[in-house]
Amino acid sequence: MRMRQWLVLYRKEQLELLRSYKLLWVPLVFILYGAMQPVMSYFLPDIIAHAGNLPPGAVITIPKPTASEVMAQTLQQFNTIGILILSLSVMGIISAERSSGLTSMILVKPISYLSFVTAKWAAMAVLVLIAFAGGFGGALYYTTALFDAVGWQHSLSAYLLFSLWLCLAGSLTLFFSSWLRSGAAAAACALGVAALLALTSSAFPDALAYSPGVLPHLAYSQYDAAAGDNHTLAVVAITLVSMLALLAAASAVLRKRPSLDAI
Repeated sequence: MRMRQWLVLYRKEQLELLRSYKLLWVPLVFILYGAMQPVMSYFLPDIIAHAGNLPPGAVITIPKPTASEVMAQTLQQFNTIGILILSLSVMGIISAERSSGLTSMILVKPISYLSFVTAKWAAMAVLVLIAFAGGFGGALYYTTALFDAVGWQHSLSAYLLFSLWLCLAGSLTLFFSSWLRSGAAAAACALGVAALLALTSSAFPDALAYSPGVLPHLAYSQYDAAAGDNHTLAVVAITLVSMLALLAAASAVLRKRPSLDAI
């Protein structure tokens, strides 16, 4: 019975993604952004040469990056713009329904709060995986065409690790969306926490070696042959536990305050 309810809720979320065209425009933005980095890296010397403001006879020599460097740079770009796009696309995943009163109407029925939250999370995760697969695939295609082939094992590991990081960012957005009235505030808080995790992990690499904020660096390092393992499995496990905790916390918030009238 509960599984049937969960599937109904999940189909509702998928239908909402289709109606809002998020399953179309979010992957398209990721694809365009993913293809942009290798193309810009390839044509950067020509762009600078034709930009003007250079004295006659001036020669600018820019070393050509390797394919692995281009892919690592692309992931770094996704760590900023990609998370921003994701947070903005799902910022009202709960708060918008609470504002319209739809959440309280749904939860009046014998529906588990956890099922309600996890159905939304699953739809968000599908959106993340599809969008990032398109963006990462576009980057990989143009990197291979313009530079050189990249090992598929390294690319698969980088994709999975960075997808997990994006799912964590989405989980943060979902949690804050269940807590705050404003979807924009939820997105801002999620972006702030994600940035704080990444910055503190970079500033204190030894003390925070197992922090989920290490995930972007682990994804970049898949293209660095000299990089070590850096506790990858432990970081992945802690990230999964953190996401489960965020979902449980979001369910608890909704159980306590299912509507804006209760806030």
